[in-house]
Amino acid sequence: MPTNGLTSVQAGVSLVILTAKHHDGFCLWPSKYTDHSVIRSRWKNGQGDVVWEFVDAAKARGVDVGLYLSPWDRHDKSYGLNKEYNEHYLAQLQELLNKYGDVKEVWFDGAKGSNAPNMTYYFDDWFAMVNELQSAINIFSDAGPGVRWVGNEHGFAGNTSWSTINRTLLSIGGSNADYLNSGDPKGTDWLPPECDVSIRPGWFWHKSQEPKSLSELLEIYYNSIGRNCVLLLNVPPNTQGLINNSDVQRLKEFRSAINTIFSTNLAKECSIKASSQRGGKNGGFGPENVLDDDHLWTYWGPKDDKEDNWIEFKTKSNKSLRFNVVRIQEAIGLGQRVKSHEIYVDGKRIANGTTIGYKKLHRIAKGVVSNAKSVKIKIIGSRGTPLISSIGLHFDPFW
Repeated sequence: MPTNGLTSVQAGVSLVILTAKHHDGFCLWPSKYTDHSVIRSRWKNGQGDVVWEFVDAAKARGVDVGLYLSPWDRHDKSYGLNKEYNEHYLAQLQELLNKYGDVKEVWFDGAKGSNAPNMTYYFDDWFAMVNELQSAINIFSDAGPGVRWVGNEHGFAGNTSWSTINRTLLSIGGSNADYLNSGDPKGTDWLPPECDVSIRPGWFWHKSQEPKSLSELLEIYYNSIGRNCVLLLNVPPNTQGLINNSDVQRLKEFRSAINTIFSTNLAKECSIKASSQRGGKNGGFGPENVLDDDHLWTYWGPKDDKEDNWIEFKTKSNKSLRFNVVRIQEAIGLGQRVKSHEIYVDGKRIANGTTIGYKKLHRIAKGVVSNAKSVKIKIIGSRGTPLISSIGLHFDPFW
């Protein structure tokens, strides 16, 4: 595979997902179960394997791999015959998970054309095979069981975004979009949301179209990553099998902008204090933990019996703060707890929100905060003791 095909690595991605088979049924690997594949291609005289080259290129760059195998197959004659087609699908899924090494995410949906034959997908059997062959894999679908769809293809999660949800209320291809979008604070299943959106107006490359602007991509970033989600950004190859140069440049701009915004944390220049801390001064749960580089396992933990929990940053000497983004992160490895919070600058409330989760990004609605001396974050409601792992004050020059 050309190195251009993994140029998204330059955008700082940690995982790339390849569509190994789309709805047309054409397989990008030499499957034993169909001749509708690269075997019949002039590319490399039918000896090529796109999946293998993709996995090899990702491995060389230290990037994890995911795969999508479309359940809807407009080519295979067994489609519409429940038993026969599900066996066919399982056989191809087994090929992919046995032949190409570690796969970190397998992507499922309920794709089925309006005029397609009636077809029942045996999702439980598919999931069982995935877990049997690669037990550490994340399984994505409307209903998980590892990662859930966010409910739209705009790249936006809800203002309230819980990682918990009730899988019994979900069905692949038929779930309530609003429920997927917000999650459920009383949910019994840990199913973090994934936002999927294309860098272009549609999912496929068209010569007449251009990639989204930098401002549009940043808007998506704030409303996905900044709302407790992971972001899956589709980057379609052109008719030459390459990522178009305009898309490559936009990905580089996107990565550079994120670095510019978040590389400096103005909170590190401040003194810090909190309403309380678990275990006292030397208990290891002090507010200073929100400024270290561990955003998962070190955290500020207030006393269990405190209801008024807050953490405050104050400038030193005569310095003042100028920022327009506030970043808050929970110690997500210990669960999602915060239900509501508020942000104050010099005693005046400038922002408020509900959930935080792995990461909450507030872009200050009134613009840039200038000449600030203090910033206080109040936890108004929480399911148990709130545990805050990281806080940042940042300046976004692109907004």
